[in-house]
Amino acid sequence: MKDGLVAGLKHSQTYVTTLAMRAQQLIADVFSTPSMISLMERTSVKLTEPYLDENEQSVGIHVDVRHLAATRIGQSVTVTSEILEVKENKIRYAVTAFNDQGVKIGEGSHRRAVINTKKFAGGG
Repeated sequence: MKDGLVAGLKHSQTYVTTLAMRAQQLIADVFSTPSMISLMERTSVKLTEPYLDENEQSVGIHVDVRHLAATRIGQSVTVTSEILEVKENKIRYAVTAFNDQGVKIGEGSHRRAVINTKKFAGGG
């Protein structure tokens, strides 16, 4: 990992919800919890990537998230990831999601580990 990957770094990204992100078990076209978690992970990856060396990637190792409110498909969702702690190769994040009405729809924590892709793939 490069210098600069420290607590306090934040990244926010806005996504438009699509039918592929729909909660399939519901009649209404509503944004699903797994899709929200996926966007939280994606935002954490985007925050972390610039600080990784060649042959490094981060992998998710823990998610603890609450889905607080419904969002209709087609609405935008803004996800923010903030690094709370970097310890050895482990990173802990606070994650939040708000819909385009300003309603907090999700919050929680996420952890990722930085891995050497060559070793992880069994190539060295």
